[in-house]
Amino acid sequence: MAAKKPEIINVHSGADADAALSVDMAGQVLAGLRAPAGQMKTLPTMLLYDERGLRLYDDITTHASEYYLFGAEEDILKRKADEIVAAMHRGTGGGAVDGEVVLELGAGALRKTSHILLALSRLVEDEHPVAAPITYYALDLEERELHRTLGSIADSEVGQSLSNRVETKGLCATYEQGLKFAQTGGLQARSSRLVRDSDTWKQLRDRDTSPMSSNSTNTASDSASDAATSPPSTPDETTTPVHLMFLGSSLGNFGRKDGADFLRSLPLRPGSGDTLLIGMDHANEKALIEEAYNDPRGYTAKFIMNGLKGAGRALGDETLFDEENWEYVNSYDITLRRHEAFFKARRAHTVVVPGSSKASITFLQNELVKIEESFKFSERDAYSLFAEAGLRPIQRWTDTSSRYSLWLLERPRFTFPPPASPLACNAAGELVPKKAYSSTPFGVPAPQDWENLWAAWDTITRRMIPPSMLFQKPIDLRHICLFYFGHIPTFLDIHLSRLLGEGHTEPEGFKYIFERGIDPDVDDPTQCHPHSEVPTADNEWPTLAAILQFQTRVRARLLNVYADIDSGKLVLNRKVARVLFMTYEHEALHAETLLYMLLQKTGSGAIGAGAGTLPPPEFVSPPWEALAEAWDAAPMPKEESVVIEGTSVVLGHDDIEAEDATTTATVDDARSHEFGWDNESPKHEVVVPTFRISWRPVTNGQFLAFYKAQNGSVPLPASWVESAEGEIQVRTFYGPVPMRIAQHWPVIAPYTSLSKYAIVQGGRLPTEAELRVFYDRFSSGYDGGANVGFRNWHPVPATTGVGGGEGQGGNGGVWEWTSTLFDKTHLPGFAPSALYPGYSADFFDGAHQVVLGGSYATIPRIAERRSFRNWYHHKYPYAWVGGRVVWEV
Repeated sequence: MAAKKPEIINVHSGADADAALSVDMAGQVLAGLRAPAGQMKTLPTMLLYDERGLRLYDDITTHASEYYLFGAEEDILKRKADEIVAAMHRGTGGGAVDGEVVLELGAGALRKTSHILLALSRLVEDEHPVAAPITYYALDLEERELHRTLGSIADSEVGQSLSNRVETKGLCATYEQGLKFAQTGGLQARSSRLVRDSDTWKQLRDRDTSPMSSNSTNTASDSASDAATSPPSTPDETTTPVHLMFLGSSLGNFGRKDGADFLRSLPLRPGSGDTLLIGMDHANEKALIEEAYNDPRGYTAKFIMNGLKGAGRALGDETLFDEENWEYVNSYDITLRRHEAFFKARRAHTVVVPGSSKASITFLQNELVKIEESFKFSERDAYSLFAEAGLRPIQRWTDTSSRYSLWLLERPRFTFPPPASPLACNAAGELVPKKAYSSTPFGVPAPQDWENLWAAWDTITRRMIPPSMLFQKPIDLRHICLFYFGHIPTFLDIHLSRLLGEGHTEPEGFKYIFERGIDPDVDDPTQCHPHSEVPTADNEWPTLAAILQFQTRVRARLLNVYADIDSGKLVLNRKVARVLFMTYEHEALHAETLLYMLLQKTGSGAIGAGAGTLPPPEFVSPPWEALAEAWDAAPMPKEESVVIEGTSVVLGHDDIEAEDATTTATVDDARSHEFGWDNESPKHEVVVPTFRISWRPVTNGQFLAFYKAQNGSVPLPASWVESAEGEIQVRTFYGPVPMRIAQHWPVIAPYTSLSKYAIVQGGRLPTEAELRVFYDRFSSGYDGGANVGFRNWHPVPATTGVGGGEGQGGNGGVWEWTSTLFDKTHLPGFAPSALYPGYSADFFDGAHQVVLGGSYATIPRIAERRSFRNWYHHKYPYAWVGGRVVWEV
């Protein structure tokens, strides 16, 4: 018995069509062929994908083995479809959700997609007697082709497996039309079910309980807890998950900027469990790519030449462009990582456009008309693209020949674009143009930068700290958790008051309780640097409600400063700019400090009495086993180390705070000045002799072997925990993971332990200058995939040096120790900050070491600022700092 005819929604030209999005193909063809003199003529790529073109493309994927992209993607899907589908559903509890939608952009023949469809059907435990819980939509341009391909699926064995599990439908539309249809709820309205009640919403998103709930032991107001526990109020945010698929490296048909814009436009709701599965071709060898797009048997040429019929048909005569006048040629630019497909005129000729205008278009002999371009993606290209699009990689799969990747991405509740980006993540989790107050990435933060930082801070404080932990010290050397809720707004309020010459807004006593945290001497915790006197009893602390109300007032005060700058009421001079810079980075640094403290209290993640730190909400949790498999299979450096010839390096930058008050500095360069903390200035040059340095920081696996060999002479790293069975595990915010999962991660350990490790290896830890030289040469930075800015909530294996020593990469998401002492001897010209005089100077005690880099929780503007210098006590075990080995040459 034949399957029922598939349902096709036609938003391209049918009843659901949107006139505002109609495609003027004739206009596009003419515009491209009438390019100004000196510019290349073009034709729209869409011409290739008419009904005949889709079948010709199917021939390429079926018969032209040179077109490796299809085979590589199919290879991944055959091997990993179940794993991919499982990862897609980690944000919604792991199983299928009634009413969820899977939308594939540019579905084609569905041969590859069938693997995903079958995996989706296996996710549904039982057949549903009423309607399938999952609806799959294939989007493509040709309705008849959609009927054919979907009908073929329905009549096959695949269709039998999908019955009452996955319903397949078609969406006849361009990308723009289909995405608008999805954004306005068109897909959910036609899918089997909707889930809009608040209880189910909470269960779906696993965000059902806020740490600031009403059972808190303090007297937080209902409003402080309701914001995190209530379901979203708008219909769009109460619909079930949407999973988008964009396979075939189709994104390569966009330009670099257009590709980022397109991904940013996708209807992926921040922190919702929505995902994007996208295929991306690697920047492979020139000959391989050119043959892939021009196979010797001519399948691709036939597909491309069919575009001439489409161009003629758009202008009213399918035979307008005589194929005898044209041939297909192609080329790949290795620098731009761009493949281009052209029609090349065999002879000079003129085409007269049908219709009343009788316009003519002349082509010269050998003239090229571009019909398609396909960008390829290096590691840097991919990570830069995702960052600019506000997307976070969840998992990646690569084919067995390492030529192609499938990425699974999400749009998290907050994300940090690259520091130089003109975009910022707003309070809703959306990337939007930011109003620039600085021409440098390291100048004055924009208001949207603050909103994004507040989203991160509130996630950490209000949603990862359960009520039972508010009055606990995560580590003995620091304050209770509640202190940090009040410290951040108090610090900001104090400096705004000094800047504006106004009174404080904090309640009586807040300043004295929350002004400064504890910075202890690790050898003797009774010897502390100056800090606030804090209550000794829980009931003597201000209530959480009072603290959050104060926080709200201070944030509003901060935004009023920007409003006054915009109105001209307040001049943005260097003094104002420095306060905005300093208070912003102070909050960012404390977020990281609070997190490494909270990591020591991670537990099962269950809410209740005695519960530990909760996992980060609205970020898909890591698929540990699958990630570990990929990490184990990743290529290792061919050599363990690299020799760097003697050189010199400039450390620091020039940022003299005393100049803030001068006439020339007051207004003229406030918007162009690069700010930093007092220990970053002034710059100075250091001569660095030849040295040899390890490609990777010391890994957990390497340090475990060392730890066992030392027979207890080095302490167990604070990032490790021993299970009841005696197994060494590594702490994460999702609970401890076995060492086999984390063996390739950089170990986090005190300077004293890592220094001893380096000595046993016949070396030492690098100086600050040596590590800076190494970073300058081999670090990829945030754009290139470095694990900073909450790209992950855990370390990952380092990638620097993979590929014979010339590759760039990241160190895995930790700071790194140096053997350079943090003191004035190594900071020539140092002058303490007038705004924050104790920031650095209080730690010139001979016990603190310079650290460089950044951890997975370091915001990019700090991790990317080359002059930034951090420090920790050499015995401090909690900070996320690792290290690598240097040998004398």
